Amino acid sequence: MNQLSNQNPRSSPEGEGRNRGLSKSGILLLAGLGLLVVVILSYLMLTRLDRINREVNHLGGQVEQNNRKMADVSAKAASALDRASHAEQSALQAAGQRDQAEKAKTQFQQQAQQAQQQAQAAQQQAEQAQQKAEEYRKERQAELDRLQQALGQIATTRRTSMGLVLTLGSKSIRFAFDKATLRPEDKEVLSRIAGILSTLKGYQIYVYGYTDDIGTQAYNLNLSERRAKAVYDYLTQNGLSPDIMTTKGFGEADPLVPGSSPRARAINRRVEIGIVDSTIRPLSYQSP
Repeated sequence: MNQLSNQNPRSSPEGEGRNRGLSKSGILLLAGLGLLVVVILSYLMLTRLDRINREVNHLGGQVEQNNRKMADVSAKAASALDRASHAEQSALQAAGQRDQAEKAKTQFQQQAQQAQQQAQAAQQQAEQAQQKAEEYRKERQAELDRLQQALGQIATTRRTSMGLVLTLGSKSIRFAFDKATLRPEDKEVLSRIAGILSTLKGYQIYVYGYTDDIGTQAYNLNLSERRAKAVYDYLTQNGLSPDIMTTKGFGEADPLVPGSSPRARAINRRVEIGIVDSTIRPLSYQSP
């Protein structure tokens, strides 16, 4: 039994030494394994960290690129907003100008319409005035016709573009040679003429004197003026207004009958009365 007990490996020093040796080896192995694990884990971690760093750097680059893109987009957006603002202002200005143009166009159309209406009204007034003037002219012409008919029973009459001319020659008023005196029978003729002319309204009366060809031009001019004045004075004394009468002498000018015979000279010693419608004729009037 003691031999068996002495032979127990666990109780022998050698056995204990081997046990201690295995324990150190195991520890070393375990330490080696642990260190390897640590190395492997460290490597894995470093590799992962490197990949993470690369990814981070890549992401950082993308972020920077995106930031640049965002900045570019922002700049473009700001530029687009600025252009849009200018475009809006331009559109507002254009709209305002269009509105002003429309208003101006409307005002112009209204003015043109008013002008057209005024022109039409003026044309109607002109036509009415012309019609009234034509009617008035016909009335005055009819009055001149009646006047010519009445005066034609007293003396020689003729129509002119200015009105009516009454010739007081040898058949109505006979002036003696070198005289401007009215005879009683001449005054009777002038009284009848004054009665007819006094009923007229709107007429101007011109009294012109003439002589024959005997004597100087200056003397005959003065004599013709005295003859016209004699008729003028008698007519005013019989009711005609001096405001509507004018006298003038023409001497031996414009003879009715050319020649130097006694008959021609007697006819040329005369007075003519021009009757002019002052409402439709100018008041300036020359020898009839």
